[in-house]
Amino acid sequence: MENKNQKTSKAKQIFRIVLFFGTFISLWFVPWILVKAWIMPLPNTIQEQVDQARSYGFEGVIVYVDEGNKPPAFYASGYNNRELKTPANPKALFKIASISKLYVAVSITQLVHNNRLSLDKTLVDYFPELADRIKHADKITLRMLVQHRSGIPNFTDRAEYWKNQPNTNIDVLQYVLDLPADFEPNEDYGYSNTNYLLLSRIIEQVSGESRQDYFKKNILNPLGLKNTFGSLAEVDIDDVMSGYYVGLDNDFKTEEQGMLATAEDVGLFLRALNDGSLLNEKEMEIYASIYEFNHGGLVAGYQCMAEYHKDIDAVVVQFMNTTDFEGYQWNLLEITHSRVVKILQKRKTE
Repeated sequence: MENKNQKTSKAKQIFRIVLFFGTFISLWFVPWILVKAWIMPLPNTIQEQVDQARSYGFEGVIVYVDEGNKPPAFYASGYNNRELKTPANPKALFKIASISKLYVAVSITQLVHNNRLSLDKTLVDYFPELADRIKHADKITLRMLVQHRSGIPNFTDRAEYWKNQPNTNIDVLQYVLDLPADFEPNEDYGYSNTNYLLLSRIIEQVSGESRQDYFKKNILNPLGLKNTFGSLAEVDIDDVMSGYYVGLDNDFKTEEQGMLATAEDVGLFLRALNDGSLLNEKEMEIYASIYEFNHGGLVAGYQCMAEYHKDIDAVVVQFMNTTDFEGYQWNLLEITHSRVVKILQKRKTE
């Protein structure tokens, strides 16, 4: 008979075999470009990493780094416009997509602090006409909208939204009206662009001005940010980085997709948000209780990430002007962004 130690040893061997084949099978289905991006030796410089990132199928890459007590650093690789072969410009305007949610959350925080909004009021309090059009509108609070806990479906997940691209002169809210809720209010988390569409309209209703005008007056101007805009109508199109989709020849630069900013403007905003120079102490308490301090963004042709890393007191903003249907390009953004941070961390220890 086998003793206890022999049985344990055999069990460990079987486990190792299962683990090996399980890992092998898993890797078989993982695109090797992701594996390669992850396991490549870490370069010595950020520019080398940016060049390496560009080689993974991105037309252009921009990275902005602010290490606090050092002058900001700008890095770029590839093309600003691939047809014209113009080099990537680290100070070009870029479509920042869902990074704009940070600006919305800050605005909601300010209005709450000034007693112009209440996080505990419901959607119906601000839009009574939605009582019978959005499920649980009388139970969904502003807090739930900010935290993506409303259960309201995401309009960008609807087939009609994509069928009608670029949705010019269409109120995209119509894509979620009269639909069942994804879940009961505050019972789950579900990232939904509809939440922030409604919050933006609440900001406009309460302030009596456009969302972008509110941003200018209360966020951008106080921080001296002159290269952050609400739409293409406010900018010179030649200042905007082109955007591409894998497998398509289109340049998405001329499509209206929301806010635009330079990497530097995003970086300055993010540092101010994280170090407390944008919000006062009471506002920071409110903000920290409702939303996050870092964010990513993705629209057709454009993906970006803006993060503050407290351990090294560094803001890293990364723009990449190529997206794909499968989401591999987003995975590559996450991997290459983390490697830039690793290079900065390594510097700190040397």
